[in-house]
Amino acid sequence: MRIPRYLQGPLLAALYFLAWLALWPTTMPMWVLPAGLRFGLLLLTPMRLWPWLIAGEWGASALAEGITHAPRMAWQAFMAGDVPDVLIVALCLSVLRRLGLQASLRSPEAVARLLASALVTCTAVTLGGATIVKAMHPTLNLPRIANALGGDLLGEYLGVLLLAPVLIMLVRERPHRDTLTRLLLDGLLVLLPSMLVLLTLMQNTDPLPQFARILSLSPVLYFAFRHGWRGASLSMLVINGSMMLFADIMQRQPPPAEAHLFLAVAGTATLMLGAAIDALRRSSSRLAIQNARLEGANRRLDLLARQLSEAARRNLRLEEDQRRYMAAELHDELGQNLTAIQTRVKLAQNRLQDAGLADVATSINDILGHMRQAVRRLLDNLRPTVLDEFGLARALEEGPIADLLRSAGITYHFELHGDIRGLDEDTRTTIYRVAQEAATNAVRHAMAQTLSLRVRVGERHGTMLVLLDIRDDGVGLPETSTPRRGGRGLQSMRDRVTALSGIFRIRTVERGTRLHILLRANPRDSEGAVAGAFLS
Repeated sequence: MRIPRYLQGPLLAALYFLAWLALWPTTMPMWVLPAGLRFGLLLLTPMRLWPWLIAGEWGASALAEGITHAPRMAWQAFMAGDVPDVLIVALCLSVLRRLGLQASLRSPEAVARLLASALVTCTAVTLGGATIVKAMHPTLNLPRIANALGGDLLGEYLGVLLLAPVLIMLVRERPHRDTLTRLLLDGLLVLLPSMLVLLTLMQNTDPLPQFARILSLSPVLYFAFRHGWRGASLSMLVINGSMMLFADIMQRQPPPAEAHLFLAVAGTATLMLGAAIDALRRSSSRLAIQNARLEGANRRLDLLARQLSEAARRNLRLEEDQRRYMAAELHDELGQNLTAIQTRVKLAQNRLQDAGLADVATSINDILGHMRQAVRRLLDNLRPTVLDEFGLARALEEGPIADLLRSAGITYHFELHGDIRGLDEDTRTTIYRVAQEAATNAVRHAMAQTLSLRVRVGERHGTMLVLLDIRDDGVGLPETSTPRRGGRGLQSMRDRVTALSGIFRIRTVERGTRLHILLRANPRDSEGAVAGAFLS
């Protein structure tokens, strides 16, 4: 149910009045919980409602001073202390909020800003109170005022340290239901037994009570590591509040200033530690989400890569099928027609000689011979019959590639290590086409004297690998072409290798060009294993 705007101020003033009166009995030297309530509510409340808060505190303070002091002393204490304190805090927080102070503890930086603002505000309140006391009692010496100044400052800061984080948690950053459940469970299993042990130690004489105050840091650290700044703030408030209440009930001497100073330092450190742990957990959670997204993206990329590789393989198969079809058509149609023409010319050769046209018959026969050679070269380029009839090894060693290089006067060296009979058709075709293109480049562009082709076939981690090492001693790549790009022939080789998920490397050595090509028979294997085998 939403509260009407005109009732928000009076209701807030009434609740603040009751809360201030409830915390008033806990006030003692160097321990001022109402100061923490004031700081937290002024920080969390819109500035338009501050007059209601100030009025509520003044009313509660006037009533409390009237109960605990004589009328004249109560009036002096109220006017000298209670009236200016809330005004000074309101003035400091109005300036700090305009400078960017926010009610948040989500990061160590936010905790540091909040506690620094609390220290500045408490210092301003303490100095204002000391100035008023000095004005009202000029005879007081400065050392006495300075001693009271340190105690008041420590008490104000402790109040803010214990209550402000709890108020921020309840109003701005409420814990989730599962977080609250874990807090309650740990409170029963850890915090309650720890409190019983600490209170038992405090019943004894010194030095056990001092040891109990130091030992109280243990459950606070546990809650800071377990539940972040929320656990640290709640455990600090519960444990130290219980110890103070126990000392008051047992009418023991209040803890010395050293104990309160230890609480202030330890509480500040554990609160920042809890905020750091929360920030680390949020960062880990975001990192886990990003990793999950990256894994999903990598899976999609792997699927896309497989699809592209399969599409490239299909294109290569279609190209080879088209080459085979064209070679068969040329062989059947053009080859038969050339044979028929040559037969007709031979049948007509005698009559041509009788007619004095023998040179015409010889010329026609020469043209037909050249056409046959051209058709044979074209058929070898499209689909060499030796590749289908005798296999890849013989095609590389004795087929059209060797004929091409020998006809150009280039010395050809071929080495084969391993068994290539287990390779699939796509891999065999790619090996042949790459070697064919390398030989063509050596003849047409490199002006080489020798060309060597080394093929190694082996198995690594269950994957059949083929390594091609092709070298020539030509002029190398032209300056206008980089080893990474090259011309159409190099691009064709690179495309064929990439279609089989292989690795293609080319570099210009001191004299000539060197190609390193790695192919794998199973494209589903990891790229890292292939690259490792290639570079080893």
